[in-house]
Amino acid sequence: MPYLNQLDPIALHLPSFSLGGNEFHPAVHWYGIAYGLAFVIGWWLGAHRVKQGRLPGINAEALSDLMFYSMVGVVLGGRIGYILFYDLPVYLAHPLNVFKVWEGGMSFHGGLLGVVIAALWWSRRHRLHFFDTVDFLAPLGPPGLFTGRVANFINGELWGKYTGTKWGVIFPSDPGLAKLDAATLKSQYAAGLLDHYARHPSQLYEAALEGLVLFAVLWWYSRKPRPRYAVSGLFALLYGAFRFLIEFVRVPDEQLGYLLFGWMTMGQILCLPLIALGVFWLWLSRRSPTLRPALA
Repeated sequence: MPYLNQLDPIALHLPSFSLGGNEFHPAVHWYGIAYGLAFVIGWWLGAHRVKQGRLPGINAEALSDLMFYSMVGVVLGGRIGYILFYDLPVYLAHPLNVFKVWEGGMSFHGGLLGVVIAALWWSRRHRLHFFDTVDFLAPLGPPGLFTGRVANFINGELWGKYTGTKWGVIFPSDPGLAKLDAATLKSQYAAGLLDHYARHPSQLYEAALEGLVLFAVLWWYSRKPRPRYAVSGLFALLYGAFRFLIEFVRVPDEQLGYLLFGWMTMGQILCLPLIALGVFWLWLSRRSPTLRPALA
């Protein structure tokens, strides 16, 4: 039997207040909690790797700078990337929507570019090879991908195609169910009348592959020193491949649809250069030096 997703995107409702004649209803969204958890976990894992001497000469203060700049890069890059890659006309018409990050609208590829820029700037300040920094950061990212995709599931967004079976997840945000109130939705679901609206929970597929599996592989692979480019290359290759495959069961963005060959989405197009870079970096790693740990 399909699962009816009626999870509340808001984790905590805060007291309302009036200001300037306007009523405000502040709240803590699961989406924000997901980002907060991602940064805390990444910071903790980074501190563990620094204690192992994985970036020789770097202390806790330098790590704090790196994680902060990476956080800013993820948020700004992710938001700007989504606007440019997915929905530019809407944001040009409604500029203030740029700040409504709690409603979603973040691009992984944009966030990745933001982290790359932050890592490049930080590496130059500390006179480290850029790819030594990126290899250090690569295993810290998948936990954030996991929490972000779980938040997408809670929000009922970025869902997959219909399964065509009695298995899957029914999302009230489905266009075919938008006119049903909560009571009607529950009664029809209990009667089995909504089974044909069951969709692939593609958000959870991505959480599993891009989050859990990718983290397990990268953390295991980076337990011992690897040649420069190797960890970054493996991250790029696996993420690109996982995302490319899951896009086949994910509904393309409504405003874009399929962009090439009648089946290729924007997400798949953006993953192709990532896969190519991953292969290239792994090839480069074969003749590259290996950064040896020095106990901090």
